[in-house]
Order: sequence, then C-alpha cells, then structure tokens
Amino acid sequence: MDNMHTAASIPLELQFFAEAGSNVNATGGMTNAYTGEVVPRTAANLMSPELKEYYDTELLENARPELRYAQFGKKQKLPKNHGGTVEWRKWNAFRRAGKLTEAVIPSGQDFGVTKITGSVDQYGTYTAISDKLELRAHDDVILGATEEMGASAAETQEILIRNALLTGTNVLYCDNLTLATGAVHDTPAEARELRADETCMAKLTPAMINKAVTIMKKNRVPKIKGYYYAVVHPSVAHDLRECPGWIEAYKYVKPSAIYNGEIGELHGCRFVENPDAPVLKGADLASDSRSLKINKAAGYTGAITSVAFDGGTVAADALIGRVISINGVSATVTDNDASTISFASTNFGTVADNTDIFPADYGPGDIAAYATFLFGKDAFGIIDPEGGALEMIVHDKDEIGGPLNQFSTIGYKFETNGATILYPERLLRVMSTSSFSGTDEANC
Repeated sequence: MDNMHTAASIPLELQFFAEAGSNVNATGGMTNAYTGEVVPRTAANLMSPELKEYYDTELLENARPELRYAQFGKKQKLPKNHGGTVEWRKWNAFRRAGKLTEAVIPSGQDFGVTKITGSVDQYGTYTAISDKLELRAHDDVILGATEEMGASAAETQEILIRNALLTGTNVLYCDNLTLATGAVHDTPAEARELRADETCMAKLTPAMINKAVTIMKKNRVPKIKGYYYAVVHPSVAHDLRECPGWIEAYKYVKPSAIYNGEIGELHGCRFVENPDAPVLKGADLASDSRSLKINKAAGYTGAITSVAFDGGTVAADALIGRVISINGVSATVTDNDASTISFASTNFGTVADNTDIFPADYGPGDIAAYATFLFGKDAFGIIDPEGGALEMIVHDKDEIGGPLNQFSTIGYKFETNGATILYPERLLRVMSTSSFSGTDEANC
C-alpha cells in the first residue's frame, strides 16, 4: 500500500514521458537508457521509406522558395568522415606585365593560392503533437507541422548566412537627401550619420545603385549570369519601386531566369526581396528601457558636456562608446554613471526636462537602418555536408510517445557553416534608411 501511495503522488507531466526512457535508437536496436537492455527494432517501430521520403520532400519544398541568400553561395562538398572543416582555395592574381628590355630576362612573378576554411555546426528543432490532437483534428496535423518546419529551417539558414555576411567590411553609405528637392544634403561616413526624418533621408536610390555597381565594376567583380545581384529588405524595396527606371521582374526579356524572391532590375543589378535582410538599430540604452529622459527642471541650452537622466536603469560605464540622440543631434558617450551621461561639447539646442534621449548608433532619433548586400560571382561559400543536409525527422507516437503512446514528434536538423566570405571585394554592403525607418523594428 505504501508503494502504491508513493507512486500515486508523483506529478505526471508530458516532459516526464518525453525522456529517452526505454526508446533510444542505438546501433544494436532500441536501447533502454536506464537498464541497458537492447530490444531489436520491429517493423511497427519504423516509418516506411515511402512516408519518410514524403515528409522529407514536403520539408524541402516548403523551405526552398524561402532561401534567398543561400542561392548565391558557392557550394563546397564536405564528405563523410572528413571532420567538420572544409577548405576553399583561390588563385592569387598576377600583376600587370612590365616593359621588356631587349635580351634581358625579366623577373618572374610568384604564383600562389590563398586558403580559406570554414567549419560546420548542427542546428535543429522539433515539436510534439499529442495523440488526441492527431486523432481529432480535421487537418493533417503532421503535414501542417512539416510545412511550418520547412519555413523555420529556411529562416534559420537565411539568418545564419546574413549574420556572417554582416562581418564584411566593404561598405557604402547612401547619401542623405533633402526630401523637398532630392538634392544631396551630405554623405555619411559612418552609420551614426544616416538620417531618416521629415526633411532628410538616406534612401537607396537609382543613383546609389549606379554608384554601387560602378564600385563593383572598378573592382573587376565577375557577374552572375550577366548581372550583379542585391538582396534587399521589403522596406527598402518599397522606395526603389517608386523610382523612375525600375524594371519589374515580370517585364524581363527572359522572365524564366529569375531567382527566388526576385523583384526587379536597376542599372544592371537585379534585386531579390528578403524580409530577413538586416534591419539594424542601436541596442536599448537601459536594462529596462529603450530610451532615457532628461532629468533637469531648468533644462539645458547651448554647448554642454553632460546631461542628467532618469527613466531607466543604467550601469556605470555601460554606455561608453554608444551614440545618443537628443533633439535630433547625436553625440558619442565618453562616460556615464547611473544618472549622468558625458560626451564631447555638443549643442543640442534648447533641451527641456523629460526630453527623450534615444540610441542613435544608426542615425539620430532611434531610426532603423538597412543593409543591402550586392553580390558578384562566388562572393561567399556555403558548406554542403554529405549526410548532414536538411533532414525531416518524424517519430510516430507508437515509437516515441511514452508508456501510453501520447505524442508524436516532428522536427528537422541540418549542418551548416552559415557562410564564409571568399572574396571580400565581391560583397558590397550598402547602408541606407527608408520610409519605414521610424517604425520598423530591428531583426538582428
């Protein structure tokens, strides 16, 4: 009776049944994780090859259309049993030939190769579907989960590639344009100087595309099927579509030769729209608040070197090096404590009590900036691991659902290096703002 009472008092949770328990796939069969007993696999515990192939196909078909960056990477095979690292090699370029002197043998040039390496990591996720939901739902729950897993897998791969490309140092900042006239107001030299307010904006315009393409040509960047390609955020694409000279993708002479997400062309550069393209904003200024507020009843006027603030919890020295914005004027923080921010002498105009202090790492006024990547051929590499490619994994409730067969699991896994930049000069990051800079949230 005591044993029965003890057993009845144990709280039963799904996670309890989700443990490895007696269902661990091992080389010799299904192994009990607690006792070591090996039970041979039976047909009832295995998914049929046809069903496995069906779910794998569904996963890939739902993931493939969402891959935008990945379609431009140079694939490098990684055979089984070769560790987790691959090597790309590129020939070093020769200098131009010099004038020959009669009967004199010139000095020969060294011929070498540059090695670039990349390594893979494994990523994956899953969900559990209860037997009751699987039994009572009108729709095919496992198929629905497979479709959503495909979207998740594509987004994961895209973000890994995007974050790797953000490490590139070849950057072009869009001109700040006076909106009333379209004239160039100034040319930013760093991200903090980008603007997006009611009078001035650093839009990605046809003129900037022309400038970017010219940079690629001057660097002798080889094209992809006769074009350079750019991956652009929808907010930036919105502004481009309104520009004269824009050619919609469906108006191409050869519309069949388009990439996933391709939307149009300007100046010999074709554009692919991607909601995962970088939207960048400065981090929160406080641990519990995005912005801060001026804390001085009389306010400030003229050039000042510090301000008192409240409205958030800030650790001493936490803001050093950050860029703040007050009344649309930016300054770089040189020192801070829990209630005061210091900077080089700056005139913010008339600053009243409770005026907002915004993060301005990507322009004054807490605005969003966008990174558009222009590619040439083989600008970056992606490892294609044998046996580690995207795989759908479905375990039926009879196989993994615990003592009472209460749930099935659906998930995926894959190996990737994200991306490895092979030719820095073939990757140009164009930084801009857009008409949506005041409302878009950061995604990286």
